[in-house]
Amino acid sequence: MKPDGMTFGGLLIAAVAVLGGQALEGGHIGSIMQPTAALIVLGGTLGAVMISYTPTEIFGSIKAIKHVFFQEAHDAETLVQELLAFAKKARKDGLISLESDAEEATDPFLEKALWLAVDGTPPDLVRETLETLITTEEESGHRVAKVWETAGGYAPTVGILGAVLGLIHVMENLDDPTALGPGIAVAFVATIYGVGIANILFLPMANKLKLVDGLETRRREMVLAAVLAILSGDNVRLVEEKVRAILPLGSTPEKATPATA
Repeated sequence: MKPDGMTFGGLLIAAVAVLGGQALEGGHIGSIMQPTAALIVLGGTLGAVMISYTPTEIFGSIKAIKHVFFQEAHDAETLVQELLAFAKKARKDGLISLESDAEEATDPFLEKALWLAVDGTPPDLVRETLETLITTEEESGHRVAKVWETAGGYAPTVGILGAVLGLIHVMENLDDPTALGPGIAVAFVATIYGVGIANILFLPMANKLKLVDGLETRRREMVLAAVLAILSGDNVRLVEEKVRAILPLGSTPEKATPATA
């Protein structure tokens, strides 16, 4: 895995913009560093999310954070060439020749697809089995992203709750001028924390996880298309056309070496 430059760059730009704007307005960084407000927003949001989801979904969303900040070393063109090599091998030596490739496959979905082909499973059953796996994995990825999306929905509201609590504290201490400043600060900063963490962190994280899940779905669909084409006895050029039709956005198939039948 390698660091995702867009994620780190986006966080850096957001932090510089917010803190820089605060400084340009003559404010001090310390004025928005309120532990009480952070406790209210983060604790309240966490509690609301825990009520909304199961432990499995919550822990799954935490584990998925790595996919926001680091990219998997997957390359669509590499997968295309790998699938075309399988097609050439099967066309030349028969489906049974893919058994060694199935044993060496590191991708669970690719391994499953190759074994179904090698075992002589009917194409309709191969399609049904792999499409079910694709749907299941896609739904699992959506649930993981939904946890962060939900957190992004709760955080601003909890921030408003923190603001109200801060104002209540202010109203209770009107006779003590020294308590007015901290109470008002907590009130406003809680709102900033809630809106900021939702729109700069939680919601973007949910969107990135949806994107990652979408790319993984495309990869699985490419494998499915290739295996079905191989089972149908299609020539390698036709296999390539079917696989490239599913390439994720941003791929550059025109740079690839043309396949030969």
